[in-house]
Amino acid sequence: MSRRYDCTDASDRKHGLREAVSAIRRGDLVVLPTDTVYGIGADAFNRRAVGDLLEAKGRGRNMPTPVLVGSPNTLHGLVTGMSDRCWELVDAFWPGGLTLVARHQPSLAWDLGETHGTVAVRMPLHPVALEVLKDFGPLAVSSANLTGEAAPQDCDAAKRMLGDSVAVYLDGGPTPSDVPSTIVDITGPVPVLLRPGAVSEQQLREVVPDLETPH
Repeated sequence: MSRRYDCTDASDRKHGLREAVSAIRRGDLVVLPTDTVYGIGADAFNRRAVGDLLEAKGRGRNMPTPVLVGSPNTLHGLVTGMSDRCWELVDAFWPGGLTLVARHQPSLAWDLGETHGTVAVRMPLHPVALEVLKDFGPLAVSSANLTGEAAPQDCDAAKRMLGDSVAVYLDGGPTPSDVPSTIVDITGPVPVLLRPGAVSEQQLREVVPDLETPH
């Protein structure tokens, strides 16, 4: 049976955050609000938990799970090949709606799906998500919907789709936007815009003027 906590209430929020971190440590799934949509999260280094996340969404390994972090400093242990320009993107848009696709450290013992040596990583701008990430560490997080359905902006919609496959629901009220994060590939010599979103192309070009866009 899943448990739901109202994070707009100080006492319930404190209890919910503690229960969410405990659930993640057990290898269970949690739903949490972000600055874009609600996400379903698991321990990024627990192969079974990530598999359960993909199964809960009805998603194949060919669509690997992104990773959320609670601090830019976490990138040092997760990715490799970060140029000065990549760090400038982090400085400009984290926490916020920018996801970076980078080469992950080859020594990492995780299995996020068929990543081909890369990871999509973001630091969200939402207090509840950040508290969980800072208490636990990096999480594999995908939008809290069944594959093919709309990504949820509130906890009710997430719970209708995912039900008891999730141990803990953190209800932070409606998310501020339904616009997904912008995705930029930084694995090559020039950053490439893979998906427009919360951070505009114009904003990106103010930091990386030579940003490439797919034709």
